[in-house]
Amino acid sequence: MLALLSPAKTLDLESALPTRKHTEPRMLDESRRLIDVMVTRTPEEIAALMGISDELADLNARRYRDFELPFTTRNARPAVLTFAGDVYQGMAVRERFTERDFTEASKTLRILSGLYGLLRPLDLIQPYRLEMGVRLRTERGRNLYEWWGERITDLVRADLAASPGANVLVNLASQEYSAAVDADALDSRVVSPRFEDEDPQGRYRVVGFSAKRARGEMAAWLVLNRVRSARALTEFDAAGYRYAAEESTPDVPVFRRPRRRD
Repeated sequence: MLALLSPAKTLDLESALPTRKHTEPRMLDESRRLIDVMVTRTPEEIAALMGISDELADLNARRYRDFELPFTTRNARPAVLTFAGDVYQGMAVRERFTERDFTEASKTLRILSGLYGLLRPLDLIQPYRLEMGVRLRTERGRNLYEWWGERITDLVRADLAASPGANVLVNLASQEYSAAVDADALDSRVVSPRFEDEDPQGRYRVVGFSAKRARGEMAAWLVLNRVRSARALTEFDAAGYRYAAEESTPDVPVFRRPRRRD
């Protein structure tokens, strides 16, 4: 059983690390080639490509130039402890994970990345911004989906085969990132949980930041409880969410959180 996550734009480059464990990204040769493309782009071109401010474009142009191999603990940090957006706030691995939990996460969690392809939680990364949906023209095509081709799917398939438990992929990634994986080519079941919150009118809907945190909560829950089957997903009850059987299908389990009524 394997769970997929999206990366985050917000990065933590300062906090003390709760573990010394780390691994090396397995697609660094591809990352290096992408960096070679990005260092040819001016900050103005980067700003236009990504729709970001001049300040952020300058920062990331410097990061591309500063990209350095080999990765060590002096110039890089574990991915799950570097990404700091809503998903990773929901995971709260610093407060929750023991050394054994980090080991479990390395077997059962994967993070999709525009620059690194597919990351294990403890894979070292250097700071970057390169979203999967960016229309970056390269020798392989018009965008990063064409750059990565079947490479990410092939690695996900191999990791699924080596993961503990059932042959199930739990898709906790956004559409932008999960589109980099050809689900039909995996020869496994794909389950995509949906998280809904009640609005003031009593209707349930997906709320962006809440759903992101809920994905992180579920990712941590999968690790901490050593979940090995899709059936066990219905037991998820973190952050106030509960399984909504009548709204669910086998491959899209729905979890709902009632509005607080103080």
